Amino acid sequence: MKILTVAAVIAAVMAAAKDVYADAGLDSLFKREQSTLSAVPTGRLNNFFNFNRAAKKAKPTEVKFTKDYLDSLPAAQGGDNFACLAEALYFEARGETVKGQFAVAEVIMNRVKSSQFPNTLCSVINQGTGRKYQCQFSYTCDGHEEVIREKTAYERVSKVARLVIDGAKTGLTDGATYYHTTAVRPRWSKSFTKTTRIGVHLFYRDDRYRTALNN
Repeated sequence: MKILTVAAVIAAVMAAAKDVYADAGLDSLFKREQSTLSAVPTGRLNNFFNFNRAAKKAKPTEVKFTKDYLDSLPAAQGGDNFACLAEALYFEARGETVKGQFAVAEVIMNRVKSSQFPNTLCSVINQGTGRKYQCQFSYTCDGHEEVIREKTAYERVSKVARLVIDGAKTGLTDGATYYHTTAVRPRWSKSFTKTTRIGVHLFYRDDRYRTALNN
């Protein structure tokens, strides 16, 4: 199958038009129109027909830290890693503000990016020794069954998970890969740099891995 260029298509149209104009005794009018079309640069014609035009890059998703914003979004869905993150946010941060939920999600994503931790969301979230209370996220090894009873809360944190996985930039924790609630003071907190407090969570960064995380 022969593919015609824009110029070839225009030439064919003008040739056909010439016959029509000649039959109607309008040859001089045809010549003026032919001259006008010939003066249009090829690049402008290509742009007009959208040929070789660079596609616009999608802008990073801008998020709002409100329940109304989350409720305005369509229901979130995804594969295994999405499900793992949504579950983690439900059990770790459903009682937090929306901003706090995004902060916890950011920490988990920071772990995925860090060479210090596994490289998938499910692997990061389920990381542990297999013994009770010896895991990275306590809800995964506290001996209790994970039952999601608050549907609305789960729908909201699912949307947080989807946004973060899709690349929403929040910039809330300054590279933190650890956090704990203000109700406890774990020994490891003395070894890391505290970056911020959001809601009832304190966030920490391990500066030994900061360079690798920012790359």
